[in-house]
Amino acid sequence: MGKYQGFTFESFQRWRRSFELGAWPAFFAINTVFNGMVSVMDHPDVPRWEPWVWESSSAIVSLALMPALIYVSRRWPIRFETWQQNLPLHLFFTLPYSLIHVVGMMALRYVAYAIAGSHYDFDRWWKDFDYEYLKDIRSYFWIMAGIGLYRLWVMRFQGEARLLDEPEVGPPVEPVEQPERFLVRKLGKEFLLAAREIEWLQASGNYVNLHVRSRDYPLRATMAGIEARLDAQYFVRVHRSYVINLDFLVEIEPLETGDARLLMRDGVKIPCSRRYRAALRDRFGQSTAA
Repeated sequence: MGKYQGFTFESFQRWRRSFELGAWPAFFAINTVFNGMVSVMDHPDVPRWEPWVWESSSAIVSLALMPALIYVSRRWPIRFETWQQNLPLHLFFTLPYSLIHVVGMMALRYVAYAIAGSHYDFDRWWKDFDYEYLKDIRSYFWIMAGIGLYRLWVMRFQGEARLLDEPEVGPPVEPVEQPERFLVRKLGKEFLLAAREIEWLQASGNYVNLHVRSRDYPLRATMAGIEARLDAQYFVRVHRSYVINLDFLVEIEPLETGDARLLMRDGVKIPCSRRYRAALRDRFGQSTAA
């Protein structure tokens, strides 16, 4: 389970960060080359360097705006259950996106034209802002679609956790307030994950990642909400974004700042805030003594 066209999700994880950092620059570079060639053919009456300046300046600003778009897509995702609420927000976001894009690319073009000893006509482009805005709306939602499809692919092959549903008839199979197991869906299949197997949890936007045997299973919940439902005998908050399972804690390394660094059994180091350090030290001592 987990194989896809000759590779596993675990192998993809090793170069996932490099892929995510390089995918959008590669996309905009390729898009610039093709758009530049088309623009040169569409404007035979202008020097050949000008269409390349137009396309490359647009791509540079678009690439610079990607971190903001990725944040917006995470903060207000467009999913089946949220699109009615979040789509109007995204339509509103297209306006500042387009304004920043147009102003930024015009500034770059002004510099490029000045270096070439020429003059850039601002007025012509401002008069065509409605045209640019329509193009930016299309680009905005194409980018959102790309981010969403990639995230869907990752979720499908990584797996996504959720709490067990309460049955419509009869008593629940799990304690409602303190679940012993989570239901994980992966590659169209479902299996149960024991809460005691979770090594640590990390807040990530609208999700909490459940880390189990070098894998992360996103759970759609808040850290405060899920922390309150975990067994306090084993799980303890160590940071605004982290909860750990004491059974998997190996070492507490004090830092000069008053914070600490926690070494987990799998070799991962997790930050521990000063406000949680003393309580953790007491709990860790009790845990090892037991």
